[in-house]
Amino acid sequence: MTTPPRAKTVPHVFELHGRKFVDNYFWLQDKSDPEVIAYLEAENAYSKAALNHTEALQETLFQEMRGRIKEDDTSVPQKHGDYFYYSRMEAGKQYRVFCRKQGSLDAPEQVLVDENKLAEGLEYCRVFAFEPSPDHRLLAYSVDTTGARVFNLYVMDMQTGEQLVGPILGTAEVAWMSDNKTLFYSVFDESHRPYQLRRLVIGGDSDTLIYHEVDEAFYVELRRTRSGAYVLMTLGSMTTTEVHYLAADEPMGAFRIAHPRQHKMEYYLEHHGERFLIRTNDEAENFKLMEAPVSDPSKANWRTLIPHRPDVLIESVDAFRKHVVLRERKGGLPQIRIAPPDAISDAHFVTFPEPVYTFRLDTNPEFESDTLRFIYSSLVTPESTIDYGLSDGKWDVKKQQEIPSGYDASQYISERLHATAPDGTQVPISLVYRKGLNRDGSAPTLLYGYGSYGYSMEASFDSKRLSLLDRGFAFAIAHIRGGSELGRAWYEQGRLMYKKNSFTDFIASAEHLIREKYTTSEKLAIMGASAGGLLVTAVTIMRPELFKAVVAQVPFANVISAMIDPNLPLVVIEYEQWGNPADLQAFEYMLSYSPYDNIKAEAYPHMYVTAGLNDLQVLYWDPAKWVAKIRAHKTDDHHVLLVTNMGAGHGGASGRFDYLHEYAKIYAFLIDALGVG
Repeated sequence: MTTPPRAKTVPHVFELHGRKFVDNYFWLQDKSDPEVIAYLEAENAYSKAALNHTEALQETLFQEMRGRIKEDDTSVPQKHGDYFYYSRMEAGKQYRVFCRKQGSLDAPEQVLVDENKLAEGLEYCRVFAFEPSPDHRLLAYSVDTTGARVFNLYVMDMQTGEQLVGPILGTAEVAWMSDNKTLFYSVFDESHRPYQLRRLVIGGDSDTLIYHEVDEAFYVELRRTRSGAYVLMTLGSMTTTEVHYLAADEPMGAFRIAHPRQHKMEYYLEHHGERFLIRTNDEAENFKLMEAPVSDPSKANWRTLIPHRPDVLIESVDAFRKHVVLRERKGGLPQIRIAPPDAISDAHFVTFPEPVYTFRLDTNPEFESDTLRFIYSSLVTPESTIDYGLSDGKWDVKKQQEIPSGYDASQYISERLHATAPDGTQVPISLVYRKGLNRDGSAPTLLYGYGSYGYSMEASFDSKRLSLLDRGFAFAIAHIRGGSELGRAWYEQGRLMYKKNSFTDFIASAEHLIREKYTTSEKLAIMGASAGGLLVTAVTIMRPELFKAVVAQVPFANVISAMIDPNLPLVVIEYEQWGNPADLQAFEYMLSYSPYDNIKAEAYPHMYVTAGLNDLQVLYWDPAKWVAKIRAHKTDDHHVLLVTNMGAGHGGASGRFDYLHEYAKIYAFLIDALGVG
């Protein structure tokens, strides 16, 4: 296919706030229509043909990326009870094998779940929940077989391998009670909202509804505390939480509420001894740490341990027998604060070896542990599994990600820059490139961003990215408002009626890279996924001449089309993120930036747009409609490509090699679009 598909136009008219709208591509929203599937397949065929001249490059990129993976690899075993749990990958296989050893790492291996076998005959497969019972006899695990992030739940006897339960369809999270036979689990409704909590008694044929959340803005989260003493059900919206707790040794007991939901107040519980530790933003934008007795954790009994600090965001709290660990964020960087549980103010901080870095805490299931495990990396340092001594501060590298084809970190430079937004705000930019890059504007550059939901974009290592850096690319992350890099206010300034700050911050970041002669508009590409896809499509509409190429992965581009239909997945929950279009002021503001609704006849950059047919976060038709309308209006001869994974959802392919093939195609597109030799 040498010419792009032309989606037919079937005017669909609707009115809102006295205004008439015509959506010519509304018909693409009917997934059951064979013509829709045929159109998506035609788009896939066109994209393949349009990139046919890069197939050799795609294969080269894939082999480079694969060469950086240790194919026969094992995660660092995590001690849990008398067992060591880990997963491993086998050479040539796409999926994980979940295993354990009893008592010692020298003990025989017991294979528990082989994802490769689960994936046979499936286009997508991913194990989500993986929870051993407290006595480590039973295993509750769940599997996503479509990419829709809806899970089938199973319970197996790990001693015999017998499947005792399952599949239970449409589940979310799980938590065991101390009797080793009672399992709580949450389930999704048709809008992909975890809305019910159920109690299952293994071997007792008892599956009982325990809680049903009727407010469509709230969802159910479930977990067992690290101490093992309580199961917590957190009911949350985008701005409000309400926590219910149940002693884990009372499987037939009733959940009790800590504090009734209070609009725009969040609080979260963690258990330690005779108290709950409470992280809350009650009169504390960046959160503060409180405590209350487990006998009565109502708000009247909350006592301050760490007061609110305007320059430090408390992101999470983890309790161990002899230590309390806080993940905090200060000056745009995450930090780990460690304190004895009876003297929270007597804290020390983990010292990190680089000025710009990130980490993520591992599961750390053992309450009695004196070791904290986290995964450390930076833009130039591969992921390292660290066991950190909570008492002695010892930094023990248990494993660093191997790059079999070779990697020399000293050949790459990482920087932190700042761009000035139109309102004077300083926007951090993380930048990495290979030594020898000339600051003459000639370097092809990929600028990445997200800026939504308070999620911070971390400056982490990505071995795939080396294929760009080694070809002379610079890679930059714009830490724009809408994330939480600089605290909760950074998030608040990039959502609802301030959402456009995310877009102008990103544009300012692009302009800064050009002004500082890292690149030019002819060499600048941008990339974002999901809400980051909204970001890159919005700035493309605002400043199409500023960018040469755009990669929009599962972009949320149809803001109005999606948000006016409360029956679509997650829409009601999202009102507190984007606004409710039933409100005139919110509607007008959302309409002013909604990418799909602001397309006009103009020259646009090259575009590579992805979708997942099974996606429930951003429905496949959102990127499909965006591409159809852009193609009908653009005045240039640039490529606009739509690539739909017909067997996956929001995150793309599940198999590790399939995933690399997806990125090899994206990188080939970028290299070709920017004219990199």
